Amino acid sequence: MESLKIYTKTGDDGTTGVQGGKRISKSDPRIQAYGAVDEANSILGIVLTHKLDSDVQSLLVQIQNELFVAGSDLSSPDLVNQKNRVSESMICNLESHIDRFESELDPLTNFILPGGSQVAAFLHQARTVIRRAETMTVELSKKESLNPLCQKYLNRLSDLLFVMARVANKRSNTSDVLWKP
Repeated sequence: MESLKIYTKTGDDGTTGVQGGKRISKSDPRIQAYGAVDEANSILGIVLTHKLDSDVQSLLVQIQNELFVAGSDLSSPDLVNQKNRVSESMICNLESHIDRFESELDPLTNFILPGGSQVAAFLHQARTVIRRAETMTVELSKKESLNPLCQKYLNRLSDLLFVMARVANKRSNTSDVLWKP
């Protein structure tokens, strides 16, 4: 089997291909939205280089795979194709993990700043990048039809990453960093 080259030279003109064969500008909001999803996925890859509890590790691997689905969903202007689309079950799964992790935590009484343990700080970073992806998805949805579940998934994922950052701090006996007005 012939190996594929990493460079195609087709993007040298500032365009990139999306599903369906259409070419669009690399600065298009669609590219920015799924680029932010990819960026968050990379940060989760950094988190996975740390020693993690098995439940956190397996969930993060699952989320990385789901972020590929979300990126694929955002990259496809063709809503007729139902392959690789964010689903309601993916969102329900995030919600069940939020509920499970929150049961380990004390209720919030202060705003939390990103930080604490290194793992928590990276989870907060991934959360903020997912928020950016969500914002870009909202903007894109004003101009083009999108799977509305994609936006909902990103919103719920940022909530889960916030809770996971708090859990990472608690499990490592590190205090959350409280905002001091």
